[in-house]
Amino acid sequence: MLISSSQMLRRFCCFSAAASSPSTVTVSSSSSAFNAQKKRLVFLGSPLVSACVLEALFGAASAPDSLFEIAAIVTQPPSGRDRGRKVMPSPVAQHALDRSFPSDLIFTPVKAGEEPFLSSFRALEPDLCITAAYGNILPTKFLQIPSMGTVNIHPSMLPLYRGAAPVQRALQDGIRETGVSLAYTVRQMDAGPVISCENVVVNDQIKAPELLDLLFAQGSKLLIRELPSIFDGSAKTKALAQDESKATLAPKITQEESWLSFDQNAIVVHNKVRAFAGWPGTRAKVLVIDEKSGQNNIMELKIITTRVYSRDDIKISEDEVFFGKGSMIFSCGKGTALEVLEVQLPGKKVVNAAAFWNGLRGQKLKRL
Repeated sequence: MLISSSQMLRRFCCFSAAASSPSTVTVSSSSSAFNAQKKRLVFLGSPLVSACVLEALFGAASAPDSLFEIAAIVTQPPSGRDRGRKVMPSPVAQHALDRSFPSDLIFTPVKAGEEPFLSSFRALEPDLCITAAYGNILPTKFLQIPSMGTVNIHPSMLPLYRGAAPVQRALQDGIRETGVSLAYTVRQMDAGPVISCENVVVNDQIKAPELLDLLFAQGSKLLIRELPSIFDGSAKTKALAQDESKATLAPKITQEESWLSFDQNAIVVHNKVRAFAGWPGTRAKVLVIDEKSGQNNIMELKIITTRVYSRDDIKISEDEVFFGKGSMIFSCGKGTALEVLEVQLPGKKVVNAAAFWNGLRGQKLKRL
């Protein structure tokens, strides 16, 4: 069971009135096994992609020659997820609990600047913090605590795509190459010196969740490889300052952005579908025409999978939707067209275009 940061403060540290010095701290049994010869590392992360980084750190920490141990984990508070909105720990917290990590060393502050949390954090005397999609701004008073600083795994080639949605914005822009960076954290978002980075080639069908998984998997390997240099201080010497003139931003995605406009070039629409896959997804409205009854209805569709239409064997009208060779074909701007391969109706399961088209029972579709 996870507990609040104020409760953790009481459980983690016990200040004894009988101690010879008022600053003496007695650490609870869950933390008394810390090896004084090893560096104390604190991991900060929240979603499922962060859990793969945490697992890599668990593996490295358990090696006989490990230079560090995981002193604590910081993650977002439990929240309502799935259809039932059941309150559940973050994926990182759940992964740590499944690995039998002490629950009193899993911190879940609403904000990283909360004083009860910071008091507990200081008591740990951390040497290094590692962040991977933590999802919370780290204030200066937090960053000043770990003696070796805080290092972040960021899924872009910094200084490109700084911000909350680097993978999504990169795919939306149609980039063909991205990467992952290991950089020191400073107060300005994603602007710290870069320790190391690795390029990743992007194909034109990969979606944001898949690319996120790939980049954080690469980032985990990069981190484990660079940890010795971080601990011996040589990483700070070789870290390169970012070129501010080349910096680009990747602002947070909003639900309102999910609507598609078929007046845009098909490649622009396709890239948006890939970028927004998972959350918030992409939506479109179509007109369903029943020529037998004379009734027309507007239907909202979630567009799941697409590709740019490249054949010339079907004539594309301006607004009518065609079906051909397993996909629905939508006309788009500048004489282009988009193949829609999978869709989802509100409250229904994802289906392929053929199954959806058969369900129309002869009704026609027009794009709106």
